[in-house]
Amino acid sequence: MNPLRAVGASVVVGLLFVTASSAAGADPDPGRWQLISERVIPLTYYQGTTSDGAGHFFFNGHVGLYRTDQQLVQQAHNHDVIPPAVHAREGYDHIGDSDYNAREGGRILLPLECYYERASTQVCTTGSIGVADPTTLKWRYYVKLDPAEIPKAMWCEVSPDGTLLWTSSGNDLLAYNVSDINPTNAAPNAKPIKAVRRLVNAVPEAGITGAAFYKGRFYTAGQDGHRFTVSSTDLATGAWRLEIVRDIVGEGEGLDIGPGGWLRWIVMPYNTETIPTYGIHHGELLTFKPIAT
Repeated sequence: MNPLRAVGASVVVGLLFVTASSAAGADPDPGRWQLISERVIPLTYYQGTTSDGAGHFFFNGHVGLYRTDQQLVQQAHNHDVIPPAVHAREGYDHIGDSDYNAREGGRILLPLECYYERASTQVCTTGSIGVADPTTLKWRYYVKLDPAEIPKAMWCEVSPDGTLLWTSSGNDLLAYNVSDINPTNAAPNAKPIKAVRRLVNAVPEAGITGAAFYKGRFYTAGQDGHRFTVSSTDLATGAWRLEIVRDIVGEGEGLDIGPGGWLRWIVMPYNTETIPTYGIHHGELLTFKPIAT
């Protein structure tokens, strides 16, 4: 979501003071995770987050890419990682929740889509995975996804064994071979790659704004009004359960499992009702740790 729109729209109805509460009859928080910190992050970190397991956190906005240390001190930035030629050719103007992958000496995988209409008023209907360098934060290349299967890439997450890259199309989860994301398949010269797995109707009703794996389960963040949820799914059986339920005014974004198995969840201020829970001038990074049972 555009940070400027976020600030403006957050205060449009700012004096209504709507109470954030769970929908009637909704399941309460199951008590599996404990909130241990709420840390301020810039609005430029609006969309996604990931980590490399070596003490670096990465955040991305609509088009920017940023690296910090574990104390969230920014180490490097690239305010527009998408090259002008790719902007012009494909119309991509939006990066979803990104992920780190160890291939090619380390790389950041960037799910790409068109969020705003192009000058021609035609909205592009293709998605791609961009590849960026985790050290320089510069663009390497991108691989297009078959538009017959997916119109845009809103988030991506590599499986624990490093073989599959998961994302979603409509109500379905799709997985691509990570090995297919390589320079040989780079656009615009190569053909789009195809999914190798599809789980029909596996996307939760609250949608998916970010994803992460933890102890073999697939975690997804979603939102239904003020009801923010994280669910986990066993991808082998399709069985799922609620992990976290919170009442928040704002917009949920990326998800990551970082050092120590702690879950990090981005919340940004955009909403059309009232003053957001964490204020209008910044985002919030919520950190949860698992509760031993």
